[in-house]
Amino acid sequence: MSAELDGLQAAIEDALLHFLPQRSPIAQALLEAMRYAALGGGKRFRPLLTCAACTAFGGRAEDALPPACAVEFIHAYSLVHDDLPAMDDAALRRGAPSCHAAHGEALAILAGDALQTLAFSTLAASAAPAETRLAAVGVLAEASGWRGMAGGQCFDLASVGRALSLPDLHALHGAKTGALIAASVRLGALFANAGEEPQALAGAFGSRVGLAFQIMDDVLDVVGDSATLGKSTKSDEQAGKCTFATVMGVDAARAKAESVMGEAQELLRQAGLQHSLLARLGGRAVNRSH
Repeated sequence: MSAELDGLQAAIEDALLHFLPQRSPIAQALLEAMRYAALGGGKRFRPLLTCAACTAFGGRAEDALPPACAVEFIHAYSLVHDDLPAMDDAALRRGAPSCHAAHGEALAILAGDALQTLAFSTLAASAAPAETRLAAVGVLAEASGWRGMAGGQCFDLASVGRALSLPDLHALHGAKTGALIAASVRLGALFANAGEEPQALAGAFGSRVGLAFQIMDDVLDVVGDSATLGKSTKSDEQAGKCTFATVMGVDAARAKAESVMGEAQELLRQAGLQHSLLARLGGRAVNRSH
């Protein structure tokens, strides 16, 4: 699987380079901040899911590169804005200075704005049929907007210093983290020309992968180290945030992540996709050290 994933990740990196603008007569500093944010490492977990979903549902990985890059641009923009002093005030991202630490707060805000719009222009300019492109814009907008990632971040900010229940945590992270991961998988199915039922299956699988991913993030924030994670640890505790690890305990949270991932894999098994790259990649949500 490593060689297959390495090849797919290389294709994604090439596509990101292709879609990111390189020269501007009026805003070169903005482009440099955008490229810093989008190309500064990362697991590329979400775009890999998009491409793997496309092949699982009968399409070609190369056809999924535009939505894969669109998802990564949304993810990159969200990290830039999450790290800002008004949000999480994080100085470190992926083992390097966060975007605002490297380029200044104003350029970081603009870079996030521009990456978000680049995501949608990348989808709109893809070679897919018009109805596919329109549907894809809707899926990504829903996942990244007020119902999804942005709404989840608002809930997260409002919950600082408050005790949250497990249902609250599910709602928070289902929006903040799970929605974009679910959209990543659903977009892959959409660009494979899969029908509504396979797309719904893809979304359900992705939602569970997203939840498992976030639970493990909470666990790693407690037990991980900064050098491995590429960001500060114990940050949730220091910020007064309630997490799966603080509510359930580390061991129970880890077991919960494994249980949720089991539900995700069972969905693929029922569809005969238990041996697909998508299934194996989904397992990385739990089996990781960063």
